Amino acid sequence: MKLADEREWHLLLHYRKNLFGGYTSEQDDPGFFLSPKGKTDPQAELEATLAQFFSDELVGRSRQPAQCAFVARYHWLKEKLQFDDARLAPIRCDRFERWLAEFNAESITLIFPSAFMNNPASMFGHTLLRIDQQGQTEQTRILAYTINYAADVPPDAGLAYPIRGIFGGYRGYFSTIPYYLKVQEYRDIENRDIWEYKLNFSQPQIRRLLMHAWELGNAYFDYFFFKENCSYHLLSLLEYADPTLQLTDQFLFWTVPADTVRLVAAQPGLVGGIAYRPSRSTLIKRKRETLSEAERRLANRLIGDVSLIQSETFTQLPPKRQAFLLDLASDYLRYKIDAGDSDAAVYKERNRAILTARSGLRVQPDDLKIAPFAKQPELGHKTSRVSVGGGWRNNDTFEEVTVRAGYHDLLDPEVGYTPDAQIELASLSVRHYNRAEQTRLERATLANVLSLSPMDALFKAPSWKISAGYQTIRHRACRLCGNGNVNGGIGAAVETQWLNREVYFAFAEADANYSHAYEERHSVGGGGTAGMLADLSDRWKLMLSATYLRYPLGDKSDDVRWFVGQRYTLGQNLAVRLEYTHRDRDNDVLFTVQAFF
Repeated sequence: MKLADEREWHLLLHYRKNLFGGYTSEQDDPGFFLSPKGKTDPQAELEATLAQFFSDELVGRSRQPAQCAFVARYHWLKEKLQFDDARLAPIRCDRFERWLAEFNAESITLIFPSAFMNNPASMFGHTLLRIDQQGQTEQTRILAYTINYAADVPPDAGLAYPIRGIFGGYRGYFSTIPYYLKVQEYRDIENRDIWEYKLNFSQPQIRRLLMHAWELGNAYFDYFFFKENCSYHLLSLLEYADPTLQLTDQFLFWTVPADTVRLVAAQPGLVGGIAYRPSRSTLIKRKRETLSEAERRLANRLIGDVSLIQSETFTQLPPKRQAFLLDLASDYLRYKIDAGDSDAAVYKERNRAILTARSGLRVQPDDLKIAPFAKQPELGHKTSRVSVGGGWRNNDTFEEVTVRAGYHDLLDPEVGYTPDAQIELASLSVRHYNRAEQTRLERATLANVLSLSPMDALFKAPSWKISAGYQTIRHRACRLCGNGNVNGGIGAAVETQWLNREVYFAFAEADANYSHAYEERHSVGGGGTAGMLADLSDRWKLMLSATYLRYPLGDKSDDVRWFVGQRYTLGQNLAVRLEYTHRDRDNDVLFTVQAFF
């Protein structure tokens, strides 16, 4: 086999086979190639690279001799061709060696900050790599450097962001950022739990990964939100570290960060340990769960009035409980400060008083193990889903098949996913009605995003939802009519544990429809939805909702809807559902078996 045909050369240059033959590199920066034909011709790039190794000309975005700009290529070709140092003298690469020494790498850890529903770029989670230094401890790992890949998005991207993100309108770059800054961003500001997967790479494999990361340097890939995103190109680094791994090939149309974590975790022997770093909001909520009702009220009052530190109610508590309440109050005040609250200056002053009082208590509260609200992502279901089932609608029976590209809805098994959050993309349902002898597109979902944020005395974020799609409706004389729909709303949710865990929610919403069934082809209005989402057991989940909508524009009407749905989990990627939907003399009962893939 020729060198230009070998997998490692293709990994170094990020070549992909074309559909009708030949290769194209996913690298989009001309400065990454030494041949004008390098993007599509592995042999030409190989020959140009070998020729450039004999030259002192500065190349690449980092403007260095080729041996230093492309150290991974040089070392791989030297190993393959056994370069004679007398004929091809090695060049000292001081910049690279200083960069490598700064890492002092002992191991590589894959980092997964979970989804953040209020940031569209982070709704599916994120991955990055941490370079753990020799001699570091669990307490000092936060000082390590990371390798992060992200789009270079201007601060005023606005509405252009999703469009340019989807169609490759931004450039993506690798960067090395201290881990504590990423922890501050994800854990403290965005309130995202962080999962850490230590990878069992050998020292030569770690060096290969870092050499390739170096030569990618300032070169850019076109950033595609769904495919070539933060997780995809990290996988390419892991593949070059260990070419026996087949990772990027598993993602043809989209790359969901949680899927890449599941894939890495599934590689035999690759993951050596998993650690959890709770978000500040998780930390606060778990601490509050341990308080008595009286302590909880006192903590709430303390946050608003620090003079209570001097009150008899507070000082009569045992010193360890005083310390625990002060730590909890400080955690919350720092959470508000980091979140950019408009009263940040007030919170800083209160936190200063809390910390002063805390320093006077020379005790440590008992250790509290913080458990996550969602289990680690590799335990969750896969992101695509196929459903097969049947049911009854009005006076007819039907069979139905649904395929959903991604990702998770409120009734899906919640293990490994952000609780009370839904992101559905690209779902199609085809149904055959037996009596009507009609097969039709029953539903199509372009996007359906919903976030429930249970409020309490400390956390008061609103819930919200937005969706766009198509469904079959019954309207006046038309029994099965197509209808395009856009819906959005803002609301609130609260949580109880009366049964096991329940979330009650209510939305005010706007609703717009387009259908030939309407006299004026459209119907626009608004109203509200109230409902409950209940975890009856680890496997059984129930959802109830009632909606009233009034349409004063277009086809004028009122609409009352009911929904009752329940899911029972059979396995990590298998579940069954029974759903009942009522809408204006239109009754629909559906039973499905759902498999995730």
